[in-house]
Amino acid sequence: MRTLESVTADLRALGDEKYRPFNERIANIRPGSSIGVRMPQLRTYAKALVREERFSLQELFLFPNDVYEIRLLKALCVGYCKFDFAERIAWIPRVIEVMDSWAVCDAFCSTLRIPMGEKRNFLQDIEYYVRQKTEFSQRFAYVFMRVNYVEAEYLPFIASALDCAEVRFYYTHMGAAWLLSEVLVRYFDRGVEYLRVGALADATKNKAIQKACESYRLTAEQKNFLKLLKKG
Repeated sequence: MRTLESVTADLRALGDEKYRPFNERIANIRPGSSIGVRMPQLRTYAKALVREERFSLQELFLFPNDVYEIRLLKALCVGYCKFDFAERIAWIPRVIEVMDSWAVCDAFCSTLRIPMGEKRNFLQDIEYYVRQKTEFSQRFAYVFMRVNYVEAEYLPFIASALDCAEVRFYYTHMGAAWLLSEVLVRYFDRGVEYLRVGALADATKNKAIQKACESYRLTAEQKNFLKLLKKG
């Protein structure tokens, strides 16, 4: 496995100092805590890294987490390693531990693939992360559901998960709103039903309405109707 110094040197060679401060603001991370590597380049690097003969995910996770791109690299490599699904999901808690921004969480969710035959079996894991009621365990669950589970058969499960959202946490609030907005876009009537009876906080429902109304997939009539359902 490469040393921390070797990996950091590679990342610095890919970094863009002009991009770095902009991305730190977008990702909402501490100024000066990143190198400025753009996501497409970091993905390419992660794919190459896991193919190296001496690569070790265990050793990668021993690297300190003070650099943003290292945290991202850990999340991406879990997604890109050639694991069976059971081994891959065993790494999810380790990735959640290094999450400190929406960017690490959402990059992981978009990289972590779930085989069609495992989707229903994985629901118990999603429920576990929701029930942990921590900011990034729930953010992971809601974003992962938005990517993989907004289908008619899973809508009751999504509704139950949204009822448990700890929306005092900003990233939980936004993740839940994003998930509900996708339900509204894909299954408008079912989404409206949840807006009326679901236990999710009104502020988060309002944010979901706002995000749904930004979508080109809803009609003007649907958007006007949703705006009437806003509270406060």
